[in-house]
Amino acid sequence: MPSVESPSSESPSVESRSPEVSYELAQVNIGRLKAPLESAELQPFAEGLAPVNAVADASDGFVWRLRDDDTGDATGMRVFDEWTLVNLSVWRDPDALTAFMYQGLHRELLARRREFFERLEEAVAALWWVPAGHRPTVEEAETRLLHLRAHGPTEYAFTLRASFPPGPASPLSRSVS
Repeated sequence: MPSVESPSSESPSVESRSPEVSYELAQVNIGRLKAPLESAELQPFAEGLAPVNAVADASDGFVWRLRDDDTGDATGMRVFDEWTLVNLSVWRDPDALTAFMYQGLHRELLARRREFFERLEEAVAALWWVPAGHRPTVEEAETRLLHLRAHGPTEYAFTLRASFPPGPASPLSRSVS
């Protein structure tokens, strides 16, 4: 069972947020496995999950990550199909996320990602601003990633290379599938 805090019904909607609201950075990234997670081919990746997550949890600027109560990570959750893992987290800002991404064991595993995951042609990561305290759902993350794929970087879904300042954002269109 996922350990996901539901956003409060009092949380402002994307459309109604006021400028006084503080924001945090949500990020999703996905990977389509080359083999079952339990396979010998993915053993280095699987064994690296707990240590990498522990470093993330202790990182300056880390706020929250999606995790399953049984495993302590999100490997039991999937998007798009049964082979695609999802990583969903919230950070103080892009600098905090970047500092974590490019250090230590995470950097080592990131450099080896082609050993574990298929190369996908479409975007595999998206960022967006959320009101402080909001915890995005897998469905919300999938919607943001699909929007990025359909429209490129916008205030609604963007990348580290093409980012936008904190603030309210609406999708360019309702049809992002």
